[in-house]
Amino acid sequence: MNLNHQYPGLPPATRTLTLSGDDPERKRQQLLDYFRQTWALYESLFDCIADERGYYTKAISLRHPLIFYYGHTATFYINKLMAARLIDSRTDSRIEAMMAIGVDEMSWDDLDEAHYDWPSLSELRAYRQQVCTRVEQFISQMPLTLPIDWDSPAWVILMGIEHERIHLETSSVLIRQLPLEWVEPQPHWPVCPTARHDRHSVPQNRLLAVAGSEITLGKTDDTYGWDNEYGSQHVRVKPFQASQMLVSNAEYYAFVSAGGYHQSRWWDEEGDNWRKFTSATMPTFWRGSIEHPDDLQLRLMCSEVPMPWDWPAEVNQLEAAAFCRWKAQQTGQQIQLPAESEWMLLREQLAGDWPDWQNAPGNINLEHWASSCPVDSFKQGEFYDLIGNVWQWSTTAISGFSGFRIHPLYDDFSTPTFDGRHALIKGGSWISTGNEVLKSARYAFRRHFFQHAGFRYVVSEHQESSKQNPYETDVMVSQYLDFQYGDGHFGVANYACTLAAIAGGLAGKRGRALDIGCATGRASFELARHFDRVVGMDYSARFIDVALQLAAGDVCRYTRCEEGDLTSCHEIRLQDFGLSPEQASRIQFMQGDACNLKAPAERYDLVLAANLIDRLRQPARFLHDISTMINPGGILMLASPYTWLEEYTPKEHWLGGQRENGEVLPTYHALQRLLLAEFSEIAPPQDVPFVIRETARKYQHTLAQLTLWRKK
Repeated sequence: MNLNHQYPGLPPATRTLTLSGDDPERKRQQLLDYFRQTWALYESLFDCIADERGYYTKAISLRHPLIFYYGHTATFYINKLMAARLIDSRTDSRIEAMMAIGVDEMSWDDLDEAHYDWPSLSELRAYRQQVCTRVEQFISQMPLTLPIDWDSPAWVILMGIEHERIHLETSSVLIRQLPLEWVEPQPHWPVCPTARHDRHSVPQNRLLAVAGSEITLGKTDDTYGWDNEYGSQHVRVKPFQASQMLVSNAEYYAFVSAGGYHQSRWWDEEGDNWRKFTSATMPTFWRGSIEHPDDLQLRLMCSEVPMPWDWPAEVNQLEAAAFCRWKAQQTGQQIQLPAESEWMLLREQLAGDWPDWQNAPGNINLEHWASSCPVDSFKQGEFYDLIGNVWQWSTTAISGFSGFRIHPLYDDFSTPTFDGRHALIKGGSWISTGNEVLKSARYAFRRHFFQHAGFRYVVSEHQESSKQNPYETDVMVSQYLDFQYGDGHFGVANYACTLAAIAGGLAGKRGRALDIGCATGRASFELARHFDRVVGMDYSARFIDVALQLAAGDVCRYTRCEEGDLTSCHEIRLQDFGLSPEQASRIQFMQGDACNLKAPAERYDLVLAANLIDRLRQPARFLHDISTMINPGGILMLASPYTWLEEYTPKEHWLGGQRENGEVLPTYHALQRLLLAEFSEIAPPQDVPFVIRETARKYQHTLAQLTLWRKK
């Protein structure tokens, strides 16, 4: 693929960068080139949308419209640079709040019905240009030492680049699901011209033996990686057989024509529910009637073509698994999708990795076409398409390897997918670039999700463990679960319950409440006893994920440190605290940045900000913004121990806890100065104690000062 004629000066499809080197300035230029090429490539994808409705109409009801994703990749740079405290001002706070967080649907019927006042296309294009210029300037001026590591400013830039390359692919799938009349083929996104249109001429797939071996999973190469790639896992893989080629449309048609979509016995419970809900009778991208196979068409990104029977069948994991069950019954063999470890063993037949290859050994990295191609086009060892053409579904639910650590700037990249419901895809597709093409790459989607993905099958004795992470072992999450839901200590009442009870006593009517900085959600649940609607908001996806789990009625298990390496296991459920599903249904949990709040559809009657203001980058900005979101007569509750630390808040933004013009400035006095123009103080400050348990013999006993303010 060559984009140079459309975007003059654009380098060829670049490979992801190495992190080491001996010339920082050369690496800086490489990074700048990589950023520019990625940016231009993403822009060029949206050339395929010929009707502006394609930006603002959801391609599928489960996802945002494409206007969100067009802006999202740009806001990501600003939001992460702000979070890393590498820049101190935003480009457009409204856009950066609106387009910060995407959608990972929990199920096929988990519809996002929220309505957004999206910016105009011209406004968003101007915003993207501003961000592009700003990031280029940052790259040119940032400190750079080699090798690049997690703490380097360059890592944040690489994170943004690789994030945009992910959305290059996922956005292309959404374009593929827009009405055909809203898109237009582009010469710089060429379709493979080779296909067999007679399904009987497609080469027969066959099984090849693969010797067993011990392998170690986990990233060791010198390139950017996402947090779930690091750590290690040793696996003994037993001998198995694997299909030489990906399953073609012709091979898959045998399952369809045999009534595969009309017989529950080939589908597991999740798949059968999806099949019935969607009324699926054939793969999503097939067009026509299965009774007239010669007339079938295949929907590509921007066009429909006569069915290329020798291209890989593109299906979700539920469909791929159903085919395998049918194939197993037909052959009497134990046919299934491969495990991640089995795919990795297959992948070892293909020597080398990016960026070492001179040319892509498969239909990948946009070095060939902007579509799939015949499944026998690229032989790699004894197999075809070990990488490239389409992603390959596995049976493995993603989780962390031993030694897994969360990157603090993107704590919701991996952990929300560690739920046993996100299956790994391996090998990349024709549009996979950057980190996606590496052997170490680990991407996972819900099993009903559509990507440019197909599958190969194996005959294997492997039985995948479907267990979800049984205990929450993240230290911070576990500590907050114990703080908010665990036993009391030394006679001190539960902090969240105390604050919610005070809020309930102040509420003159049942209205809307916001619990900002809600952590794992206990105060939000307690507020639902007193208010009709509650929003629980936190910056951390890890906290929100736990709150959602509890709200769904699930048991939440966590480990608690006793001493040293000794831990104890605990479990909680809402019913243990007298909280009903009806109360939980009043709560909406969401991620949000207290220093860049999105205006709500309705204002609040009460806002609780507990232990928050002394952990914000810009607490004064939060107080200014939140005041606009409270109804006249509404209540603002601020509780904080005023533990000002430069780790969280630059000293120039501390509200108090220091001297001003030589005089002592307590935080309480600063709050009066900031709030009394718009609020009346309705009670004297009061101390509210809380205790945080660290180990069986170490506790933090703290006094938060609670101040209460009524909006004028």
